This record gives sequence, structure tokens and C-alpha cells, in this order.
Amino acid sequence: MKFPVSNVLRFGVAAMLCAVHAFAHASDVFPNTKWTKAVSADASGWSSQKLKTADNFARTLNTDAYLVVHGGQIIHEYGNTSRATNLHSIRKSVLSVLFGIHVDRGVVDLSKTLRELNINDRSELTSGERTATVKDLLQARSGIYHPAAYETRDMAANRPIRGSSAPGQRFYYNNWDFNALGTIFKQLSGKTVFEALRDDLAGPLQFQDFSYLVDTKFQYEGISQHPAYVIRLSARDLARIGLLMARNGRWNENQILSKAWVAESTSSYSSLSARTGYGYMWWVGIGDRFYLANFPGKVFSAEGSQGQFMIVDPLRDLVIVHRVNSDNDITRNVNGRQFGQLLQLILDAQIDAP
Repeated sequence: MKFPVSNVLRFGVAAMLCAVHAFAHASDVFPNTKWTKAVSADASGWSSQKLKTADNFARTLNTDAYLVVHGGQIIHEYGNTSRATNLHSIRKSVLSVLFGIHVDRGVVDLSKTLRELNINDRSELTSGERTATVKDLLQARSGIYHPAAYETRDMAANRPIRGSSAPGQRFYYNNWDFNALGTIFKQLSGKTVFEALRDDLAGPLQFQDFSYLVDTKFQYEGISQHPAYVIRLSARDLARIGLLMARNGRWNENQILSKAWVAESTSSYSSLSARTGYGYMWWVGIGDRFYLANFPGKVFSAEGSQGQFMIVDPLRDLVIVHRVNSDNDITRNVNGRQFGQLLQLILDAQIDAP
């Protein structure tokens, strides 16, 4: 049976408008006090059988939980996604979001230098080091190689010699930068990182599992006057932050974070490999592959030691969170390659993915 060309075109336009409407509707779905869960993965455009394959592979790893959020609802979850555990270095990406909120409010100026802010440390900073700006620290390009709290053995062993690079000249993943940013944040915003997390994210995004008194702790060490800000979150609460970033800072009808900050903070300022760059405490994909997986557009992630990962894919309105509980066993780990294999299995489960 043949249809007139006009009808074919009409049907095609109608189908396209339906697809646009469906996407727009999906982008309006946000969790309230609880996440909306898909009735079934298959009905939501995912293969439940392939997700089972991903689960089976996760069982061969030290994965404790992972979560797939698509279109603002939970498509699939594995393990205990409600247990709050140490974010490790994902705490830095959380602080990046909090900085953005306060930059938007006009209380944080990224061009301020450490000299202007009167930031120092146990071992006096040099005049050159004090020319580093808040933006330099956000990009891990401060050139300040002072001992820092909560750094790994590798970080301490690989720390460059003091004075070997000028501020802004070189990327070095440096806990001193990240910890000093916590001090600077309190000075400029009037809130600790934890108070801002409670007031500016946990409240508006309606975290389900967060306990302010239990899940926040400053880690002080004698080598530096700037403590690390240790944060514990569950997979499903962390995914709320990922969804906020995937939606360009919008949460329901509220613009929690400006689109400009989301774009600026997730742009790459340091190319670390052919596939990976670094923004303002976010890891940024370069090209169409990231963590061994294929992506159709911009992608960025938060990452912490021992297997903490959060992938944000704004084009597909997709957030994937992976957690390893290191609270009682610091040897538990899922490395980047293992996570990349799991990630590809998860992505393979999306039917007709772009």
C-alpha cells in the first residue's frame, strides 16, 4: 500500500514532534523525596538482559553499588545504593558545584590571588606562590607544591619541587589546591563546605540518605593548616548532583547553578591524555571515547580513589554512579580499566542509543 508523499511527510513530522515532546517531558522529570523508578528497563529503552550481564561482571569486581539514571528516573540499580560511604576525591567535584553556586551569587571572585585572600600555610608560601588565583587552584594549576592533608603516598612521592612551576603554568593533581579551596570557600561564602552542602545541595535536591553530623568530617593533619573536607554520600544522593549537572544546573523550576558555570567548570583546561582533560575539579572527556566507552557528545566525570565514579552525559540525559565501600576495608578497589569495561556493558544495554 502506498501513501501520498504529503502523508509520509506529515507522519514524519508528527513522529519527530512526538520524539521532541517525549524528550522534553523526560527532561522535566526530577526526583522528589524519593527517586522515580522505571516500571521496567525494557519499557524505558534499555535491555534488562544486557543489564544483567553488566551485573554479572560487577560481581567479579569489588563493586558495592551502581546506579543508572536516564531521563530523570532510575533505570537500574545494583547493590546497596542507599548506603552513604566516603566519596574520596569526588568531594572535589562537589566543591566545584558549591563554588559555582556562590560565584553565581557574586560572593566569590575567581581572579582573587592568595595574597589578596591572605592564604598561607605551615611552611610560608613564597611571593610567587601567593600570585596563584582561585581559578588556578580550581584547575589544579597553582604551582604550590606544599605538603597536604589526606594525600596518597603516590601524590606525596610525585609532588614536584617547590618553586619548579609558576602559578598557572602546569597541571598537577594536588590536594593542597583542593584543601586550600575549602578554606577559601569558607572565607568568601561565610559557610563551611559542609554547611553549604547541607543548605545549597542536600536541601534543594532533597537528599534521601545524608546525615550532616555523620557524613561530614574535617581531616586535619599537622603538615598543613588546610584540612581535607571528607564527605560521605549514597549512590542515589550523589546521582542527584549528577542530574543537576546533566540538566545545566536546573532542578525542577529552579536554576540552582547557572548554565554558564556548568559549561565553564566542565571545559578542559589541561589535556592529560588524548581522551581526558581537566576542568574545575571535573574530569572531562575529549573526543568520542571516555573510560574505554563511546559517547555521542560532551561527557564529564567525578572520580575518587578505590573505585568511586560518576559519569555525566548531558546529551543523553544520562548519569551513571559507581561506588566501592572503603569504610571498613581500604584495600577494596575498582580501577579505571575495570570500571571502563563495566561502563561499556551498561551503555551497550541502551537500545537505539545515539
